[in-house]
Amino acid sequence: MTEQLELRVQNLDCEHDAAAIRRALEGTPGLAQVTVYLKSAKVRILYDPDVLQPQAIEETLAAQGFPAQEGMALAGPPKPWRNPKVLTSLASGLLLLVGWLLGQAGAAEAVTLPIYVAAILIGGYYFGREAIEELIYERRIGIELLMSIAAVVAAAMGQAAEGAMLVFLYSISEAAEGYTEEKTRSAIKALMDLAPKTALVRRNGQEVEIPVEELAVGDVFIVKPGQSIPTDGVIIDGHSSLNEAPVTGESVPVEKGPGDPVFAGSINGPGALEVRATKTFADNTLSRIIQMVEEAQERKGESQRFIERFGARYSPAVLLVGVLIAVAPPLLLGAPWLVWLTRATVFIVAAAPCALVISIPITLVATLGTGARHGVLIKGGVYVEKLAQVRVVALDKTGTLTTGQPEVTDVLVLAPDMPQERLLALAAGVEQRSEHPLARAILRHAEETGVTPVPAQSFQALTGVGAQAQVDGDRVYVGSPALFAEQLGLDLSAVQATIQELQDQGKTVMVVGSSSQVWGLIAVRDRPRENAREAIQALHRLGVEQVVMLTGDNPRTAQAIAQELGLDQFFAGLKPEDKVAKVRELKERYGDVVAMVGDGVNDAPALAEATVGIAMGAAGTDVALETADVALMADDLEKLAYALELARRNQVIVRQNLALATVVITALVIGAVSGAFTLPVAVLGHEISEFIVIGNGLRMLKG
Repeated sequence: MTEQLELRVQNLDCEHDAAAIRRALEGTPGLAQVTVYLKSAKVRILYDPDVLQPQAIEETLAAQGFPAQEGMALAGPPKPWRNPKVLTSLASGLLLLVGWLLGQAGAAEAVTLPIYVAAILIGGYYFGREAIEELIYERRIGIELLMSIAAVVAAAMGQAAEGAMLVFLYSISEAAEGYTEEKTRSAIKALMDLAPKTALVRRNGQEVEIPVEELAVGDVFIVKPGQSIPTDGVIIDGHSSLNEAPVTGESVPVEKGPGDPVFAGSINGPGALEVRATKTFADNTLSRIIQMVEEAQERKGESQRFIERFGARYSPAVLLVGVLIAVAPPLLLGAPWLVWLTRATVFIVAAAPCALVISIPITLVATLGTGARHGVLIKGGVYVEKLAQVRVVALDKTGTLTTGQPEVTDVLVLAPDMPQERLLALAAGVEQRSEHPLARAILRHAEETGVTPVPAQSFQALTGVGAQAQVDGDRVYVGSPALFAEQLGLDLSAVQATIQELQDQGKTVMVVGSSSQVWGLIAVRDRPRENAREAIQALHRLGVEQVVMLTGDNPRTAQAIAQELGLDQFFAGLKPEDKVAKVRELKERYGDVVAMVGDGVNDAPALAEATVGIAMGAAGTDVALETADVALMADDLEKLAYALELARRNQVIVRQNLALATVVITALVIGAVSGAFTLPVAVLGHEISEFIVIGNGLRMLKG
């Protein structure tokens, strides 16, 4: 039996640190699995508690320089004046300055050389050690090794000052890496800060404040005005408006009362609430969002995997070409050794692919975090790339384009002696015992209009056509026109035109009457979402070629909805397997650029078939969160357009970064081989391009 331990650790800034953690724990007795989440500074460990204790794991990590944080707080980088990488970089720079000033004052090389060598050794300690460990343990030639070789060769050729400058500038970028990583973690940190650290719980008749981690399912906790909800639950007392934007991205506060669910991280409005916890802190909606974002940030897109594979082969190739540049011209053409050794050194620095390798992951991590802050969970880089390519969007109707809650739209009286209130009271009386969605719609409408249902007895559901009940000694029927025309034998020709007109508007028509007379009509419709038309227009503005509705409803209703919302196509009367077939047809017709949007439960097969499956209204719904590639936490269709726009903006910035990195590397390489650039110029160009790429990628943190 294995147990799981999750630790947030300090000083986890790069792939080298992640590899060091894996090496340190590898082979530990009782250890089953180690997973390092670099982007969120987290280590997940499966272990045998009979053999291995958590304290021993924490001690091993601390000994390797990765001490565990208290609780699950996200570790931040140390203050610059306490950061060894920053201090060694500054020491290197100071020595470089001293050596240069002494040289300008006419000091002998015997005086300046030791100072420059010290600058190289001190400044290059950390990335030089990483280079050696990567070569020995990972069998890889990385950028750190290229820089280390260039610095050593420069010093060996009598260019110690240039070598020291290289080390100083590169060590600055290495020291800044932790602070850059901290910036990309800001989205997760913001999510983690949403939940309070304590909860006010009622236990044994007393109110006790406890850490949120100790909340148990069934606990009753109190939320005062302005406080955050500590975990998911159901309101048992009180009314208030809740700001759910931190979880769902929905900006409008939601009014809630007894029986309504609440999500962890939501901010309570003016009223005090008593809530019964339905999930522990570790399993609530906010914790699930954080966990999913963390896992998504570790899932790389196709372009990132390609760049990493390219980099793994590119760096050794740079070293090999550098060696050839150094030896081939002198051996084959009799060229000066010093000149070509210098050009080879400059080439190795110029061709190092730092900006190229970092261009995608930093942008992607920022994109995923920003999306989560706005209620859009994208489960990895590959889905960001696929979202950016979407040109066809297929939407389920019920619950996606519509509210999923039928509403009464028309109450038409046909009998001259029947008041409208009486007609509605009779219909509500018959439907009181029914669980059918249309019956619920009639009862809600009666309640909203202040109409009291009449008492009814002997209720009987008439499968597929309606219901009947006894009211004041009369048998009252509420059902489809077919019930009255075919089973009761009434002539509906006088009202057929009205029925047809209502049905053409996409409404379901129910007839109310007795076995001998029709008293009136009640029309019900699943109302389109308020912003559905605006969301579809936004999709079209983004360049989506086809917005298609898939529904199991009848063609007449589907056509009315499609016309009202401005859809390009609709397919009606579909079963779940038919929706899968339609998605497959769309992919065959338009290519692998089809997104399917549904509730994540009934539409799971169609979501899986699409290029990107998108679950809508996923907050608090475990199945929806697990099913789809993208989860829209709120019931807000405009978040779909936001998700597509976010993904496309990510791709634009990635392309900008790749282009910039490629142009800079090409220019530096040409300058290095031709002898136009010195080593300091190559180093400056290399580091400046890296910082520009990082800054450009971090633009995705802006929502």
